[in-house]
Amino acid sequence: MKQIEVQIMGQGYVLGCPEGGETRLSEAVGKVDQAMCKIRDAGKIKARDRIAVLAALNLAFDLTDRPAAVQASGDGSTLSSGTTDLHNLLQRMDAVLARDNQLI
Repeated sequence: MKQIEVQIMGQGYVLGCPEGGETRLSEAVGKVDQAMCKIRDAGKIKARDRIAVLAALNLAFDLTDRPAAVQASGDGSTLSSGTTDLHNLLQRMDAVLARDNQLI
């Protein structure tokens, strides 16, 4: 598994990425960064962990708007269930946030 350095809300993170998944990971990082920056820029919430949770919920809500059988992945294939991908994303976010000592 490759290690890729990304920026989310100005903070650097090193993420594990399967071979060939760089484009999908980059797109996912872009969506998370955009969602978190939008919440931060609204000015009501300052704590990074709260912003991350709200962004994750917003993204998850967007996923539930589409039927799971027709959710397209970044490479044009379909996912049998968005739930597995969402669960994996939330686990990775939890791991990153657990290592971040500057949440507040």
